Amino acid sequence: MSTSVVLKNVTKRYKMYKKTTDKLLDLVLPNGYGKDFYALQNISFQAEHGDIIGIIGVNGAGKSTISNIISGIIPPSSGTIDINGDAALISIGAGLNNQLSGRENIELKCLMLGFKKQEIQDLMPEIIEFAEIGEFIDQPVKKYSSGMKSRLGFAISVNINPDILIIDEALSVGDKIFAQKCLDKMNSFKEKGKTIFFISHSIGQIKEFCQKALWLEAGEVRAYGPVAEVVPQYEQFVKEFNKMSKEEKKQFNLKVMEKRSGKLRTAETDLAEGKSKGKRLGIFNR
Repeated sequence: MSTSVVLKNVTKRYKMYKKTTDKLLDLVLPNGYGKDFYALQNISFQAEHGDIIGIIGVNGAGKSTISNIISGIIPPSSGTIDINGDAALISIGAGLNNQLSGRENIELKCLMLGFKKQEIQDLMPEIIEFAEIGEFIDQPVKKYSSGMKSRLGFAISVNINPDILIIDEALSVGDKIFAQKCLDKMNSFKEKGKTIFFISHSIGQIKEFCQKALWLEAGEVRAYGPVAEVVPQYEQFVKEFNKMSKEEKKQFNLKVMEKRSGKLRTAETDLAEGKSKGKRLGIFNR
């Protein structure tokens, strides 16, 4: 089976500024200015055609950043990305213009993707029917609820028939009936051999729908492999973290922020400091 997505040593670095003038200093000073924040660090993995990959991790682990990079919305700071096919991102309100109506957003999104006017007219009824937002299709998107935005975004993305589909928490809002409709559509994509990345905090959905799991922690790959192997490790991590005292959680989070700033500590230093709880959770044993 051929590869559809390959990431090699992908890193995404942002600069954090306390005030606007700091941005100017960053431009003019030889060594730059401001604190570094690494949303992703040295991410490497590959997906095959037909893979359904669940991306898991706690809030702030880098899940949305990696979805934006795979879909081409943002570039990496370093590393290489090889995408074999057209990719579409589905997230709440992603790519929607709040000032335009739902119908106008459909036209705009399709035009940006290279569809011709007649092709858009042919697709329009299918997209509107799938979205199930009624007369709101001709209302400005700024009047939509988060669930309605998700419906419209999902309807557009699945009906343009992409080769690679990235779903970022798009099924976390709205009713269960529409969520099931989306899952049925995703299953039809699975049967066609398309690659799907599914980002969700619902471990139940990950287990039900995905074949593989990519676990991100502090912007790094903690584990990647079959769902049956990776998800239990993640569930144990969450269980252990919830057992930690307030002080232990504070120290853990400080360590995470240190990693995100690029100040990586060696395994020898961690062992010397005797962070037994951290070592059991695994984040310090790189």
